[in-house]
Amino acid sequence: MYAVVEVLGKQYRAETGAVLRVDSMEGEAGMAVSFDTVLLTSGDVIKVGAPYVNGASVKTVIKDQVKGDKVIVFKYKSKKDYRRKQGHRQRYTLLKVEEIVGA
Repeated sequence: MYAVVEVLGKQYRAETGAVLRVDSMEGEAGMAVSFDTVLLTSGDVIKVGAPYVNGASVKTVIKDQVKGDKVIVFKYKSKKDYRRKQGHRQRYTLLKVEEIVGA
């Protein structure tokens, strides 16, 4: 059984026991977070929301706050002596899916 849930404007496929890597959220490790913006649930019968499934929610726990891999941004213009190098590491929150309610 799985559900498609909307978290911070992006959609993720959530299964019980799975770990989701979402954009950075407020909270500390061990804090419980529930999402009621469920777009689809699958079980014995598939429920599709318009836009959300009534009575469905996904209960998660924040596992950790992490940073992604470094991305190098390099700007360059030939023959103009213009070079800019910049690095970036995106912050993510790891969510462990505990339960899918209303599927």
